[in-house]
Amino acid sequence: MINVNEYFDGAVKSLAYTTADGKSTIGVIESGEYEFGTSTHETMVVIEGELIALLPGEQDWKTFTNGQSFEVPTNASFKVKTSGQSSYLCKYK
Repeated sequence: MINVNEYFDGAVKSLAYTTADGKSTIGVIESGEYEFGTSTHETMVVIEGELIALLPGEQDWKTFTNGQSFEVPTNASFKVKTSGQSSYLCKYK
């Protein structure tokens, strides 16, 4: 079953699915800055565009582009911002 998720008044949309490797979402983020919380470990892979992330415990924003990834631990919050539409794959552990 594919589930549709929508956040921040439609500025972030994703499709959730499950494979033999586990649960994942693939989504698109509009220009802006957003804060997310995690309930499980997440690995975010930028598919297209650029995500600038402020990760838990960090003071500086880091830029991630096509094919690059970052990880966020369970029960943490992180911020991302982008200046244009960007797409991502999020894998949950």
